[in-house]
Amino acid sequence: MKQLLFASLLLAALPAQAEIVVVVNPANPASRMFTEQAAQFFLGKSNQFTPIDQGKESAIRRDFYQKATGKTLAQVEAVWAKIEFSGKGTMPKSFGSDAAVKKAVAADPSAIGYIEKASVDDSVKVLLTLP
Repeated sequence: MKQLLFASLLLAALPAQAEIVVVVNPANPASRMFTEQAAQFFLGKSNQFTPIDQGKESAIRRDFYQKATGKTLAQVEAVWAKIEFSGKGTMPKSFGSDAAVKKAVAADPSAIGYIEKASVDDSVKVLLTLP
């Protein structure tokens, strides 16, 4: 019983991870997206959308890539290095906050980004929620 109580207290003390949502411009006709589709856009396998990244050292970026692609940031950077070296694309632009990502997505009908669910407002449309 003491072990169960200790485990419960330990879990309660850990910071809760925020839900991450994949967002697009409200004018975009898409209405939903699967995780595998989002991964394609953020790994340069499709150019249907223009990916917008969070800041390089941000926790949300690390969590997004782990949840959406199953890759670490180092692995993602290696993928983009190959793409850039071959001349087939350039790494997504990155922005330092949810507000900046929302602004960039709202300004470009072809953009796709990710933010914390709590940051969603009418300037973007949610296509996917990553727990």
